[in-house]
Amino acid sequence: MRTFIKIKKLLLLLIILLLTLNIFCMNSFAETSLPSVYSPACILIDADSGKILYSKNANTKMYPASTTKIMTAILTLENCKLDDVAIASHNAVYSIPYGYSVATIQEGEELTIEQLLNVLLIPSANDAAVVLAEHIAGSVEAFSDMMNSKAVELGCKNTHFVNPNGIHDEEHYSTAYDLALIGKYAMQFDTFRTIVQKTSYSLPKTNKYDKEDRLFNTTNDLIKKNYSSSPTNYYYQYATGAKTGYTDAAKSCIVATATKDDISLIAVVLHSGTTAEGLSQRALDCKTLFEYGFNNYSIKSIAEKDSVAEQISVKNSTKETESLDLLYSDDLSGLVPDDVDISTIAPNIKLTENLSAPILEGTNLGTITYTIDGFDYSCNLIASHTVYKSNFTKTLLELILLIFFLFLFAKFLHFKNKKNSKNRKSSNRKKNNRNYVNNFYPTYKY
Repeated sequence: MRTFIKIKKLLLLLIILLLTLNIFCMNSFAETSLPSVYSPACILIDADSGKILYSKNANTKMYPASTTKIMTAILTLENCKLDDVAIASHNAVYSIPYGYSVATIQEGEELTIEQLLNVLLIPSANDAAVVLAEHIAGSVEAFSDMMNSKAVELGCKNTHFVNPNGIHDEEHYSTAYDLALIGKYAMQFDTFRTIVQKTSYSLPKTNKYDKEDRLFNTTNDLIKKNYSSSPTNYYYQYATGAKTGYTDAAKSCIVATATKDDISLIAVVLHSGTTAEGLSQRALDCKTLFEYGFNNYSIKSIAEKDSVAEQISVKNSTKETESLDLLYSDDLSGLVPDDVDISTIAPNIKLTENLSAPILEGTNLGTITYTIDGFDYSCNLIASHTVYKSNFTKTLLELILLIFFLFLFAKFLHFKNKKNSKNRKSSNRKKNNRNYVNNFYPTYKY
């Protein structure tokens, strides 16, 4: 009995131990499955599709500081030629508060749009932003209206700009998600991508500045090559840009881009500070987010163009063409978690109502959608061949008409035969009568 009790206690202890280990493993997995970041608001998206891979307070309104200049660059590229010349006004030069970065642009100085974009995005020159705004819209206020309209067009819901550079204003705000949308759009411009990868830039002599000493370095530590092992070496080999920001109110901000193999990501980090060791939380969080994306996601093929998605039977069609293959109109692929098995995902198919023949080859007959990791991948479904309408109704009508005419013809023959028979009987009676008369009254020859 005592032995049984001991065994029972041992089993109970073993069960408790296993449960404890299981809970510990679950907690460990939960902790390592998502990135741990310092910043209070951030987001990581796929630069191609816009799919969100990770977010933290991504829709909270915050001050964007100089990440604002991405929108200024967008409107500049959409409204100007790179060799256009802009002239710096008094306001552009002297409206920048002390302590904000400038490119030492002179009043009345003539600079090309390309030169202004370089100093706008590389050293984050606030004076260059005003020169561009006034050149495009005539005033900072009018340009801000353009910025807000463009933000709405791009899908931003919590963004409001009052200036082209991000100089602090309580009514000038955005969110990590909205800035990711803006950054994604900006990366479609070749000029933007080229400039934000540069680590330095110098302005030439101009009509108002006769020296070549205006040399500027990037504010983005992620693209500064530094081969030292110092903890402040924030260089990230896959980083490709884009724009940093800082004000006392906004703290450190960034819209950062990175590409590894065939994957391009955008990370936004807002209101970031320094660690207890004095390290940049902004740079560390970017690296953490990018590594999370590259290490846990890969581009997978979901479906191939012209392959068969579904087979259906079409109503009112000929027997030879009624079986119809529905083909994918495009290749479907996406950035998918590595642990997701695409073959186990059941698609949602929506077909055109009341499908019936005739159907031409290549006709769009509906859509197919795969929902994977909270993101929809869709394309159209098209007809693999022409489906001809069945001739059954026509054939049935022709058969009925044929039977009807055969019936009439039969009736006609019957009537004709009956008439002929009657005529024959009448003729026979007449003949018999003549014979009777002849027999009864014999004819004599004299």
